[in-house]
Amino acid sequence: PSQEGVLRKAFRKKEKESGSGEKEKQKLKKIRNESYGFFVQILSKKVEATMERTLKMLAKEAKMRMKKGFWEQCEEELSSSRSHAKEQGINESKMERYFQEKVTTQIKGETPDEFYLKVRDLLLSEGEVSNAIGRLTDKAYYDTLSYAEKQRYTLELSERYLHALERFKHEYEFELKGRS
Repeated sequence: PSQEGVLRKAFRKKEKESGSGEKEKQKLKKIRNESYGFFVQILSKKVEATMERTLKMLAKEAKMRMKKGFWEQCEEELSSSRSHAKEQGINESKMERYFQEKVTTQIKGETPDEFYLKVRDLLLSEGEVSNAIGRLTDKAYYDTLSYAEKQRYTLELSERYLHALERFKHEYEFELKGRS
């Protein structure tokens, strides 16, 4: 339960224990309302401080990107990607959407997960293989599972593989194809 819920519960308990005296109840209600107000003030100050810190950090990161020429590099890369797309016969708007996703991911600081990197390495080194799920299976973990858990694990792994494969094909179309 939240801190506010705990406070309410404690005040209700105190009200019940104090009996039926009207003055006592009024006094407890006043204290309870003041405590709620104080709790809400503290909580809102913490939220404001967190938002302010986050906003300051974001502004600082944006300033560093501008200083280091991030956007100039993006423009150069975009124009290069456009010309590459024209040469390869790829739809430019599709390529621009991909490029926008890529830049957004860079700004957010997201990195590809370990599973995707494994799939990518497998596809680059050997292409699509018939036993990809078997190669990607964590054998030590798989051996500890029951039959039903093994089935679930295999289905989840194949779903993750399909998503990673789709992502790889999308990236390959714009980044790797024809540039090697």
